Amino acid sequence: MSSTLVTGIGELLTCDGLTPDLLGVRHDAALVTEGGRIAWVGDACNAPEADRRLDVDGRAVLPGFVDSHAHLVFAGDRAEEFAARMAGHPYDGGGIAVSVDATRAAGDDELRSLVAARVAEMRAQGTTTVEIKSGYGLTVADEVRSLRIAAEFTDETTFLGAHVVPAEYAGDRAAYLDLVTGPMLAAAAPHARWVDVFCEPHSAHAFTADEARAVLTAGREAGLGLRVHGNQLGPGPGVQLAVELGAASVDHCTHLSEADVEALSSAAGTTVATLLPGVEFSTRSPYPDARRLLDAGCSIALATDCNPGTCYTSSMPFVIALAVREMGLTPGEAVYAATAGSALSLRRSDIGRIEVGARADLAVLEAPSHLHLSYRAGVPIARALDLPD
Repeated sequence: MSSTLVTGIGELLTCDGLTPDLLGVRHDAALVTEGGRIAWVGDACNAPEADRRLDVDGRAVLPGFVDSHAHLVFAGDRAEEFAARMAGHPYDGGGIAVSVDATRAAGDDELRSLVAARVAEMRAQGTTTVEIKSGYGLTVADEVRSLRIAAEFTDETTFLGAHVVPAEYAGDRAAYLDLVTGPMLAAAAPHARWVDVFCEPHSAHAFTADEARAVLTAGREAGLGLRVHGNQLGPGPGVQLAVELGAASVDHCTHLSEADVEALSSAAGTTVATLLPGVEFSTRSPYPDARRLLDAGCSIALATDCNPGTCYTSSMPFVIALAVREMGLTPGEAVYAATAGSALSLRRSDIGRIEVGARADLAVLEAPSHLHLSYRAGVPIARALDLPD
């Protein structure tokens, strides 16, 4: 195996959690990668020899962003729906049906090409790991092909047959729930690591607490890890259900009661509150109070929720800037949530940090410091660091 010395680093963020700010900031640092892993980290003056040398010329280096919530397998767009929301029409989940129709009509090669373009777009902005959900097929065959295509791009695939109740089952929700927890789950499970459910009593299209429990319990029995869409449109049972069942992540968390915050605090390190501020930006909804969660001792993550309806952005730097501007996080806290925090929500210890043995998934900034991610919002200064083979 060949090794690469990365040197000339102006600021290195290890995000190893070992310092009070969790970032492990080092200056005049260097690192060595070998076989796709971090082999050494330290002061540049003590760097060992390596087969190759890559000088980043004073730029900041940090772990590649971990986007732990994304819906990338879809065709079509919903730009008109976005325009309607900006004119005052509320979001209730109903527009998902438009994406279902377009995705069902698309061929495999078209979907594969669309996902490849979106993953490349993410990587160009510093994302090196992405979780990809199904959920725009909602038939056995379409959910399975969505997961098969997603698995070509990531190990973090999530079965979301319980996204909404499709139109053909509008008069028989119980029959669709039986399909999701039975034949659809059985066919999808070999292609998924996780199961997810849109638990949202404020939407007639989504799933109640009892329905969500059935989905999650069946998924767990099939060997899948648990994730939950919860508390997005209003107060609801999603957070409590996620904590009770030991889900790795409950995502959105826009509307939280004191009991919800207490539950997330008690489950810190087990159930992560994954915040998706791009959704609030795109729906004119109130932003989650990340400061409140951190101060209560909760584990938090940041992700894009890249999807055609409520947040068609692939940019983790944009999400970081929103978290700092709108949710009460410091720039460092936002970066940590977008790296190590999101890795925790995927129950991964090999990504989201720079330490010996971790994957050599790195991002580099066209800037000397991580502060520029929120300071220069909207400017494409982050990218995944491509290392020599």
